[in-house]
Amino acid sequence: MTVQAEQLILAPMEGVLDALMRDLLTSINQFDLCITEFIRVVDSLVPKHVFYKICPELHQNGFTSSGTPIRVQLLGQEPNWLAENAIRAIELGSQGIDLNFGCPAKAVNKSRGGAVLLKTPEQIYQIISTVKQALGEQTQVSAKIRLGFEDTSLFREIVDAVTGANADLLTVHARTKLQGYKPPAYWHFIGEASDVHAIDIIANGEIWSLPDAVECMRQAKTNKLMLGRGLLARPNLANVIKFGEQPMTWPQLCDLLHRYSDLELQGEKSFYYSSRLKQWLRYLKLNYPQANAFFEQIKTMKCKTEITRILQQIRSY
Repeated sequence: MTVQAEQLILAPMEGVLDALMRDLLTSINQFDLCITEFIRVVDSLVPKHVFYKICPELHQNGFTSSGTPIRVQLLGQEPNWLAENAIRAIELGSQGIDLNFGCPAKAVNKSRGGAVLLKTPEQIYQIISTVKQALGEQTQVSAKIRLGFEDTSLFREIVDAVTGANADLLTVHARTKLQGYKPPAYWHFIGEASDVHAIDIIANGEIWSLPDAVECMRQAKTNKLMLGRGLLARPNLANVIKFGEQPMTWPQLCDLLHRYSDLELQGEKSFYYSSRLKQWLRYLKLNYPQANAFFEQIKTMKCKTEITRILQQIRSY
């Protein structure tokens, strides 16, 4: 199998990769698809304004400004209501539907959503099958899972449920819910699924660099990857992996931070600018010592004006 990446997807990181960040990161990377933060479905049809809030790209027929397709992610446990909301998302412009079976958040799991469904593969089958039947063969339905809840004992059964329900695409975060985000990721389990199933499988977890991507593709036996935290630490990582582009330099990153600040301060979330910038810098400082120096300067600041003043100075670090 070639180790050249064929398909790259931007991950749905709750509270981090919102529409602004999707727009920014897809403008400097050639992604094939983005998945939104999840929309919670309980026992009703979610109002249209919620879909537009989570995915304002629906106003652009489901594409970012740079033309990357956007897929709405739904999270819930009730097959029929998930199907009804999937129909609404498609009608509004979503480029397919993604179903969340991997979220490890305790609040989500307590309400029978996300990773807790990994305990019941039959429920996963019912959800995907119902949504797929409601949307028809022409609409792609993808699913995101982990290796299991507490352990990997049900992994094969979970994958069987996804494929048996006729899903079009499967993303596997190569850790259990219990393992959370602690390294390492166990990519070889994805490889075992790739050996058995013909479904397109996307590998996810602990991809921070080109060597990581190559090793992940080798073990997972797929050249399709989903990037999340690694992309926050190296903003042009997708193009580094796919095209051999050089990692972004510090001056280039400064220009990107300026763009980000301009967009964030103009938007409706400008109140959270300082906390969101610091959140991003915690990832960036893994690769850029200058980002750590910048973070140390502003970590106690909340004043947007003062932070942006320092941002104007850091390009020469």
